[in-house]
Amino acid sequence: MSRSPPLQPLAGNAAAQPSVGSAPAWIRGRAVDQIPTAVLLVLCAFAALMSDRFLSSANLSNVLLQAAVLAVITVGMTYVIIGGGFDLSVGSVVALAGCIGAEVMLQAGITAGVAAGLLAGVAVGLVNGTVVAYLGVSPFIATLATMVLVRGVVLLITNGAPVVGEEGLPQGFLDYGTSRFLGLPLLVWTAAAVFVVFAWILHRTAYGTRIYATGGSREAAFLSGVPVRRISLSTYVVSGLTAGIAGVMLASRLQSGQPTAGEFYELNSIAAVVLGGAALHGGEGKLYKSMVGVLIMVVLANSLNLIGVDSYWQRVTIGLVIVAAAAADQLRRRRR
Repeated sequence: MSRSPPLQPLAGNAAAQPSVGSAPAWIRGRAVDQIPTAVLLVLCAFAALMSDRFLSSANLSNVLLQAAVLAVITVGMTYVIIGGGFDLSVGSVVALAGCIGAEVMLQAGITAGVAAGLLAGVAVGLVNGTVVAYLGVSPFIATLATMVLVRGVVLLITNGAPVVGEEGLPQGFLDYGTSRFLGLPLLVWTAAAVFVVFAWILHRTAYGTRIYATGGSREAAFLSGVPVRRISLSTYVVSGLTAGIAGVMLASRLQSGQPTAGEFYELNSIAAVVLGGAALHGGEGKLYKSMVGVLIMVVLANSLNLIGVDSYWQRVTIGLVIVAAAAADQLRRRRR
């Protein structure tokens, strides 16, 4: 009885060989990864073609100044969304921090006023985090309630009037909102510093890894030993802190604490995070891409201003961008 010939060994290790479609898939993944940056570049090119003022140094400086406050808010919003949450209260916190900071500043000086504004933001973030993480309330409902409540508190303590004092806010604080360093406003440098610090924390520390784990799968993170409730709470504290910083920055720029400040900032910051590629269900996203999303929002508004589009249509356009960003997030989820 003849035996069949022995099987010949495969050349190399089959398990180690890349699949046929791995390289194209990797390329496609990288291409999708850079879509936000490509959109920003296309938008800038379009704006430059439509208006010769767009690339002027004065306008570019104005774009960065417009982006500074929103960028700081978006840093905290990125933490919350990656952690699997949602924060609609940041716009109201901006107003609260600016008004409380200005009021305390008039009585006790710049340092005490700035500290009071930041603490106000942290306090609201702590309340949000406790209600969401420990009481199990939906982030949408909890922060929607806080948004309305905090805005009401701001209007009550200010009687709906700007906080400016008889002689105005301290000159040093006002100078911070108008001064420049190396040609850029100090507010822009502040936003850059906030980004660098919180990007390092999110992408280079164990705490940042736990935020991603919590947003990706709370149950899996819990079974891995991650204190998911504390991590979730902490993301809201970060969001409150950055909203507090933004509130103080905006008060310096406006030279007063404005009780109506911060309107629509929560929607714009959420849109910026999603435009940057973060997933609304949590566990995905990068902080630098959220900053790209911020620039997309600001450049869009700036270019519409330069070509003379009515402010009402600008709101319609930004609303469409938010819808498109949410739809893109849903498409990404379905493909996976």
